[in-house]
Order: sequence, then C-alpha cells, then structure tokens
Amino acid sequence: MSLMYVQSVVIVRAPVVADRYGSERRDWAAATRSTVDGVNVQPAAPPAQSTEYTQDRQTTATGWRLYTPRGMDLDLLETDRVEYDGMTLEVDGKVGRWPRPGGGVHHVEAELVEID
Repeated sequence: MSLMYVQSVVIVRAPVVADRYGSERRDWAAATRSTVDGVNVQPAAPPAQSTEYTQDRQTTATGWRLYTPRGMDLDLLETDRVEYDGMTLEVDGKVGRWPRPGGGVHHVEAELVEID
C-alpha cells in the first residue's frame, strides 16, 4: 500500500426515524460507526475551498476530499457523515466510484464539507 493511504476515518450512518409529526429525519444519536483504515483525506483543491456565510450567523464551510487506494470500495453514502481528525464532515453530493476496466471499482472519491 502506498504511503499516501495511511489515514483512518469513521463512517457515521444514522437511521431514518419518524418524529412525532410523522416527518422523517435522521437520528444521529442512534447512528452506527464503522472505522475504515487506509484512506487519504486532504483539503479540497480549488475551485472547492472555504466559504463564509454571514447572513444569519458567522459560518464557514471548508471542503475536504476522501480517496481510497486502487481496488478499494467503500461503504459510504451521500447521507452519511465522516469523522476525521476531530472533525465531523458531511458527504457533499454523490460518492464517486470509479470503474475498473473489466469490472469492479478502481477507487472511490468523496467530497466532504466541514460546517463550522
């Protein structure tokens, strides 16, 4: 394995529950956690970058990218969260599974965002 893929993340997956009004929401208090070793997480390259929102309150959204090594698929959904280096990151959009010629997954890429 390359020295580039030495980080670990925790995938956080919350079940969908109905609230008292019948609306569905994610129950993050009852979420399951799965540790995944051998991935690479790094700050997102331009044009993805930190964005500051100041309309209602001061908020900064910082982009990150998660990569798996060649041949590694990842059980990650766009509704999951990822814990990494003391941060809780949300998956931003669909998870990219790059196909391998002849079938299977070559590698996985996911855009993550930290809302601070």
